[in-house]
Amino acid sequence: MNLVRGIRRFSRDEAGVTALEYGILAAVVAVVIGGVFSTQMSTTVTSIFSKVSAAVTNVKTQ
Repeated sequence: MNLVRGIRRFSRDEAGVTALEYGILAAVVAVVIGGVFSTQMSTTVTSIFSKVSAAVTNVKTQ
C-alpha cells in the first residue's frame, strides 16, 4: 500500500510544474525566433562560407 500512497502523493504534487511551464514557454519562443531568423542566418552563413572558400581557392592557385 505504500506504493499506492506514493503514487497518489506524486500525482497531487504540483511543485516544479511552474518551472516546467516556463521551460516549455522558453522553448516555444526559441523556436519562433529561430524560424523568423533562420532564412537570414542561412543567407549570411552561406555568404561567409563562400567567401572563405574563395579565399582558400585563391591561396591554392597562387
